[in-house]
Amino acid sequence: MRKMRCILFTLETKRLILRPLTEKDEMLRQRYPEGTRICLDHMEDLCPVESGTCGTVRFVDDAGTLHCKFDNGRMLGVIPDVDQFHKIDQEQAQNDTQTEENIECEEITETEDLEENEEMNMSM
Repeated sequence: MRKMRCILFTLETKRLILRPLTEKDEMLRQRYPEGTRICLDHMEDLCPVESGTCGTVRFVDDAGTLHCKFDNGRMLGVIPDVDQFHKIDQEQAQNDTQTEENIECEEITETEDLEENEEMNMSM
């Protein structure tokens, strides 16, 4: 059976190299399937995504880079051996979403209450 290979660019030598896919590549694909939520702790990049930003994994490429869409709208690859991040549990991600929805509902209710108060003050 023929081993698959991928092309990798190294910053140290600034050259492209051809290397075989490794068990680590497959492990990353299994650990971070499409839709997995992550939180970025620190990114080594010229224009990094801010620490604490959460995102959703879109796919893991042959070089082991996690390509993510972040909640701030940016799309960027996260390199596991270079950038620091952690996986967000599905339960935690659902709780965060519910919390955000609850805050939005509370803000709407506050806005409605203010509008009602303004209407009452105007009618007096």
